[in-house]
Amino acid sequence: MTQARLMDGTAPARRIVEDTAKKAAALTERTGTAPCLATVLVGEDPASVTYVRMKQNRSRKAGIESRHVALPATTTTDELVTTLRELSADPGVHGILLQHPVGDHIDERAAFEAIAPEKDVDGVTFASFSAMSFGLPGFVSATPGGILRLLDEYGIDPAGKRAVVVGRSAILGKPVGMLLLARDATVTYCHSRTSELSAVVREADIVVAAVGRPRLIRGQDIKPGAVVIDAGYNPGNVGDVDFDSAVERASLITPVPGGVGPMTIATLLDQTVTAAARQLGV
Repeated sequence: MTQARLMDGTAPARRIVEDTAKKAAALTERTGTAPCLATVLVGEDPASVTYVRMKQNRSRKAGIESRHVALPATTTTDELVTTLRELSADPGVHGILLQHPVGDHIDERAAFEAIAPEKDVDGVTFASFSAMSFGLPGFVSATPGGILRLLDEYGIDPAGKRAVVVGRSAILGKPVGMLLLARDATVTYCHSRTSELSAVVREADIVVAAVGRPRLIRGQDIKPGAVVIDAGYNPGNVGDVDFDSAVERASLITPVPGGVGPMTIATLLDQTVTAAARQLGV
């Protein structure tokens, strides 16, 4: 049996960032103001610190100014909300990224809702989800948006296909299902408690694994020829799909890392420049 072709996210993400850099340079030249992305990190979780540093580096390469706000792990919900509201009111900031998770003692939803919708370039607010669901202008959740761009890159049209999303988080599982539905896919949501999960996944033409459980989806669960998008990232560079067995059944599959991750950052940066252009009125 022929092994699946890898859906490399690195190359298309690089092209998106290069295009974003050109748009950022043009915007800066026209307005005298460079797009600015503010990143907010609560605590010092090593993985989160690494992710934020990576996003800051990519921002600078794309001509986007980066402003970082590091808060102690003891930060309360009220303190975090105040910080996010101040950034939302700051005309020098065009996009805001709250690195999550933020700690169990913080009301993450309250924090997300403190981000002004016009600066929600990570697509985490109620307003952004509503816009995605109704096909209205707004910012898509960065990872789901990156997944749709990756499907486009590889010529995968979701229309008429059965898509199974394993995961129901507010910033990944739910929004990617809505974006696939908007592309005329027939979408089924599953999760870790779905009865006969393997049987449901086996019916999918497109599988999006986003449940946060390492190697939950096995090769035997994959319909021969299906497209497999692994949006999971677990310790040890392990996704939610058992790659070694799934690669023998799928037609296309994303690697972990190097698949969805680069597209997420590219989408975030592209939306930051778009946000800046809207706020600057150009």
